[in-house]
This record gives sequence, structure tokens and C-alpha cells, in this order.
Amino acid sequence: MDEQLRTGSLLSIEDLHKYQYPNLEKNTIDTIRGLALEESQLTPLYFVMVRWWVELFGNSVAVTRSFSALISLLTFPCIYWLCQELFKSSLIGWLAIALVAISPVHYLYAQEARPYSLWIVTVLASSAALLRAMRLKKKVNWCIYTATLSLGFYTQLFFSLVAIAQGIYVFAIERFRLSKTFIIYLLSLLAGVLICIPWLLVMITNPTPPGMVNWTNTKQTVFASATRWAGIVSRAFLDLGISHSDSGKLKFALIPLILLVLALIIYSIYFLCRSSSKRVWLFVLTLIASIGLPLILVDFILGKRYGTTRYILPSILGIELAVAYLIGTKITSVDTNSWQKKLWSLVGFLVITSGVVSCTLSSQSKMWWDKLPELYQEYPKIADIINQANKPLVISDSEIISLQILSHSLDPKVRFQIVAQPQIPKKADGFTDIFLFKPSDSLKAGIEQVYTSKLNTLYPLLWKLTNKET
Repeated sequence: MDEQLRTGSLLSIEDLHKYQYPNLEKNTIDTIRGLALEESQLTPLYFVMVRWWVELFGNSVAVTRSFSALISLLTFPCIYWLCQELFKSSLIGWLAIALVAISPVHYLYAQEARPYSLWIVTVLASSAALLRAMRLKKKVNWCIYTATLSLGFYTQLFFSLVAIAQGIYVFAIERFRLSKTFIIYLLSLLAGVLICIPWLLVMITNPTPPGMVNWTNTKQTVFASATRWAGIVSRAFLDLGISHSDSGKLKFALIPLILLVLALIIYSIYFLCRSSSKRVWLFVLTLIASIGLPLILVDFILGKRYGTTRYILPSILGIELAVAYLIGTKITSVDTNSWQKKLWSLVGFLVITSGVVSCTLSSQSKMWWDKLPELYQEYPKIADIINQANKPLVISDSEIISLQILSHSLDPKVRFQIVAQPQIPKKADGFTDIFLFKPSDSLKAGIEQVYTSKLNTLYPLLWKLTNKET
């Protein structure tokens, strides 16, 4: 992409976009090879499937994102199946579906052209398949569980932590004995791992460059980690779009709401452990801890920043199961007074309302926290400025990905000149307005000489040539 675009020649928006869609000269093997050579930590299943999807239905943002949206619909039957295996309750199953349907986190990742919707489905399917296999003790059910493990391994690297947590659950239920059930689990796990050996060898021979995950090395204090985790967990039910770039006053104002959500979560887990059988509460706890506990330990002990919303999705699923069990049990239990049933019905209504409000706000916003507003929140405003010009030219020596992101908000009339530092592009004629986007100092100085004009700052990251000589 750099070799073909950083030439200083005039480019259209389509020239930038073509790298975000399948190349007809390449095939699925090339997609897998690209991941293996450049980002082996990204397992290939989702990327292969979405490539086929786009090839079948066409190149567009809507088509690309629609695959994740369609996959996310499988979350509903899968979580209902899991609730049937775990709680033997249709009501709790429907409540869990409702919580997932209006969860701000699920709503956001159902629109992302990323593997997380598929990962959620594999986590739920493997969990339900495991409980069914343990209950029926038939070979066919263990084979189904093995298949879900393989799908999970090829969907997301962190699925391995979920599989380990499921093993801990089986071992504990079998009273820490090497029982027949636990041995069958180990055989299923081994079979799932063997199926994934090709990609394990890829990860060993082509490890991901450390620079690809530099964001995890951001040092944090214990207080910063605690507040970050509180915000991440509360997003399961409440999300007002707060990000790192927002003011401290705004974050402080949300503390009471976040504390209420955390109180509900903590009480849900406490109630689950107190009122359900070991088979039930232990499964939910291991699901919550599968990803959350290792990442919390890394963050708090090593001062890292591995804790992100997308990584703890299995933990969020466990929390939603606990809350669904709490509300479902409280409003149907014969031991609950009439006023208590009304109170918990109100709690359920408020939880649903907070989710609906959160999803509504994010749907109407151009920039939400998952789009990294600390980096890109100015892009829509920059695009509006450029689009007002009659024949605009954008010159840049910045990273091409930033230009691709910006280009999705620009009109087709915009043209680009992209060069590598410290190169200066040749003078281009026929444009009414010339902008510099995220330019280096050398590019700014060089452009002023080429056009014998001055640069004025219009907006952060955006400059414009003025007093252009004809």
C-alpha cells in the first residue's frame, strides 16, 4: 500500500478505499498468508468468512459490517440455550436475551468489522455444549463441544483462557478427581488444540512484532487501573460515551451511576452464589474470571493496560447471566414479598432503560469511545472543512490509515497527494483549495516553497495554503 500510494501522484478516494476490500487478483490463501506474516495474533476464521461475505455481496462499509451484525443475532439462541442448560428456566433465558439485546457493548461490537461478535457466539456455544455434554454423557455431544472449541481457537486468541476456565469448572465439579468426565474433557481439549496446530506453528514462527501492541505498555497507577476497570465493567449496562479525552469533571459526574451499576453486579454475583447450586454459580464465576482475572492481575501487578472492553466480553457475558438470574428469581420467587417483586421489576426496567438510552446516544453520535476519540475526534470537523471547498486537494506524509479513516467522511471530489518523509510532492494545478493533513515540519516548509504561499492553521491537524500565486 505504501509503495503504490506514496508516489506524490493525484489519488481519488477510491484509490485509498481499494485496500480495505478484497483484491480480485488474490484469494483466501493470500488473506491467511497476510495475517500469518503481519499479525499472527489475529486468528483467521473471521477474516476468511468476512472476505467471502464481501466477495458475495459487494464492496461497501454496510456490507462489511453487516456480517458482524448477522453473526451477532446468533447470540440470542446461544445464550437462551446456555440458560436452559444452566438454570432450567425459560424466563431467565428471555431476560438474558433482553439484557444482551440492549447492552451497549453488544450493540457496538455487533456493528464492528472485527471478530468480536463471532467470539461471543463461540463462547456461548462452547459453554452450552459443555454443559449438555456433561449432562448427557454421549460421544456426539462431546464431539460438538470439540467443534466449538476449534471454532473458538480460530476466532480469538483469548478463547484459550475460556477453555482453561471450562476445564477448571469440570475438574471442580468432579471433585478434583481424574474422573471419566474430566478425562473426556481433556481429550476434547486436546483434539481442539490439535486442529489448531497449523496456526500455533504460524504464531511461533512468525510472532507479532512488539510494536503492534505498544498500547498495552502504557503505565497506569493502581487508582487509574481501578477507575478504568470500573468504567469498562459498567459498560455492560450503561455507556454514555466517556473516553480518555473527556474532562475529569464529566467522569466525576458519572461516578454515582457507575457505582450503582457495580453494586447491582456485585449483589447479583453474591445472590447467585448464595441461592443457586454449585453447578450453577461455579460455572458463572469461572466464566467471569476466565478473562477478567488474568487481565486484572496483569494490570494491577505489572501496571499494564491490557484491560479493554473487547477483551473481557466473556466476563461481561457471565455478569449478564448473573443479573438475569437475580432479576428472574426475585420477580418469580414465592419467598419474595409483593413490594419486593415490584422493586425488582423496577430494577429490571431501569436496567433495560439505561441500555436503550445508551444505545440511542451512541447511534446518534459521530464519534464514540470505541472509535478512539482521543485520536480521531477531530476528523469529522476536519472533513466538514475540506468538503466546503470546490476542488480540494489534500497533501500528507502521515500514516495512510489516518487518511483512509478521514476519507470515509469526505466527498468524492477530494483528491490526495501522499508522499514519504522527507519528500515534497510536485505542484498540482487546477485546485481551488490546498490542505495539508497531519504534515511533518519538512512537508510544511517544502510546500510553502513549492507554492510560494503561506500556511495557516485551520484546525488541529489541518493546514491550508493562502495567498496562492497563479
